[in-house]
Amino acid sequence: MYLTAPQLLAIQLSPNEYGVDYLKVVSLVSARPQIIKEAVIQEQLQKHGIQEVLVHSGQHYVYDMSDIFFKVLKIREPDYNLGVGSGTHGEMTGRTMIAFEQVVMKEKPDVILVYGDTDTTVAGALVGAKLKIPVAHVEAGIRQEPRNMPEEINRKVTDHVSDLLFVPSRLAVENLTREGVTKGVYFVGDVMYDLFLKMKPHFDYSVIDELSLQEGNYVVVTIHRDFNTDDPVRLKWILDSLRELSKQLGVVFSMHPRTKKRIQQFGFEDVLEGVDVIQPLDYLKLMGLVMHSAFVITDRGGLQKETYFCGKRALVVMPDTGWRELVDIGWNVLGNSRCSSLGLIWRLSDAWNCFDKTLEVSSLRWGRS
Repeated sequence: MYLTAPQLLAIQLSPNEYGVDYLKVVSLVSARPQIIKEAVIQEQLQKHGIQEVLVHSGQHYVYDMSDIFFKVLKIREPDYNLGVGSGTHGEMTGRTMIAFEQVVMKEKPDVILVYGDTDTTVAGALVGAKLKIPVAHVEAGIRQEPRNMPEEINRKVTDHVSDLLFVPSRLAVENLTREGVTKGVYFVGDVMYDLFLKMKPHFDYSVIDELSLQEGNYVVVTIHRDFNTDDPVRLKWILDSLRELSKQLGVVFSMHPRTKKRIQQFGFEDVLEGVDVIQPLDYLKLMGLVMHSAFVITDRGGLQKETYFCGKRALVVMPDTGWRELVDIGWNVLGNSRCSSLGLIWRLSDAWNCFDKTLEVSSLRWGRS
């Protein structure tokens, strides 16, 4: 029998599905990928009669990166917004724990649901573990190098204190097994693929017309990781490479607030001549843009998968990826692999030559969730 994540929640916490008055879940979200996953899970929780209290941590809160996703994906307004804002990793994790603990103690849920790998994720998991409330982790088991990157630390800590680990891929199951985590692990599939299928008929292609782009003749770019933005030498090289690439293809740079801040800090505003720099896009507009692109350049985890769902390729500006499956089959390319020219530094202007053009979208899917 194939069970969805909400069904598993109900069975694990209440073996007789109607043996209790209700099952109460507190869900904690913050960043775009978590909101996207929540869109699918929320609908299913309602379908299975599970009460949900939705909490937004307010981590890195920006309207274009948060509220707009709630509206586009038709997610109900959060019951609580913790207003954590920005800060160091320790500050954001600590503030989230303090505020979220108060919500949990008030709401007294049967389970705490966390997503992905942000500081909000690990904060929610730690609160649940210390209050002895079962923690369910959606997108558990993802691993990548370097081990000291903030997201990787958050993933490991969250997985090791969670009671229910909802895993998107077989490789993620294997990762957990190597770490001795086998109890409570469920290969339920990828919620992002569920959402992609649901929303595909509603993708918004308006940006293509607004920027006068030609189908298949432009590249979509997102860059925001600290190892790409905080080092001025590396960031300058990336921006120079995008400008060079724009002489061959259209380049649409959907710029994250973090990246914009660093560009202003380092005085690189004039480097992106010839590049279309736009505000962060909501899910429907971004998917519409990717659907008709030549390929994607990104260091964003979820977009690597979404690009694949769109039948497009991604050049991943990272030393490693949590979605190793897509690299192993030759679909996506890491920045330090076949395009390598100077160690980890590769030429974005040669990106299209990195892909195996004979490879087609395979049957590699992660199932229903």
